[in-house]
Amino acid sequence: MDLELIDKRAVITGGSRGIGLGCAVALAREGCHVQLAARNEETLRHAKAAVLEAAGTVDVLTHSVDLSASEDQRALVDAAGEVDIWINNAGAIPAGDISTINERRWRDAWDLKVFGYINLCREVYAAMEAKGTGVIINVIGAAAVRPQPSYIAGAVGNSGLVGLTAALGSRSIQKGVRVLAINPGLIVTDRMGDILRREAIDQLGDEDRWEELIPDDPAPGTVEQCADVITFLASPRASHISGTTLTVDGGASAR
Repeated sequence: MDLELIDKRAVITGGSRGIGLGCAVALAREGCHVQLAARNEETLRHAKAAVLEAAGTVDVLTHSVDLSASEDQRALVDAAGEVDIWINNAGAIPAGDISTINERRWRDAWDLKVFGYINLCREVYAAMEAKGTGVIINVIGAAAVRPQPSYIAGAVGNSGLVGLTAALGSRSIQKGVRVLAINPGLIVTDRMGDILRREAIDQLGDEDRWEELIPDDPAPGTVEQCADVITFLASPRASHISGTTLTVDGGASAR
């Protein structure tokens, strides 16, 4: 199937590794020119090389920015220029329960992921609305629909971002803009280990036993599985999808 993405321009925040890098590779293979935003310049260099190795005929730009800072958010939008696809993916809210996640950690995490997504949506949506076309995809997390006390800051933040997606995307298609999201479940990334270590403390009393908590029904998903879904949703083939969030977790949240 031709996804009609050749020469489209995409920005991926948190694009230097994990799902963000997977999206960059998948989009580049479809002919998209991609821009990757993250804090660390070295990981961005490695990410750029990986994208070019996978699809060397596209343009790949990188932006070293702190997306928890409003000024860096605006600077990224300005530097990126006119884009067709914007993927919000930066931010990892720490695990912990209501007593272990203090106010400072909670606010710091939300400055990057929750308010970062909100502020970037505000800036990018306005530009896309003026142009009359564009797609915004928010990579959120299955804790929004399967909240657990051991990941309370993530559950609350992710739920809010699902609401943001629904509220903005419910009418955006009238302006030629689509806003949608995915909720990845447990995905094989470095982040998976961080989450399960916290669970191991709560359930087993020892974070070093985290691998015992890796499920097999369903098994964790892959970066590529998430990236393939996002790439389709970003394409004109998904032109009638907006305001909704698709959970990608092998059915775990439906149980």
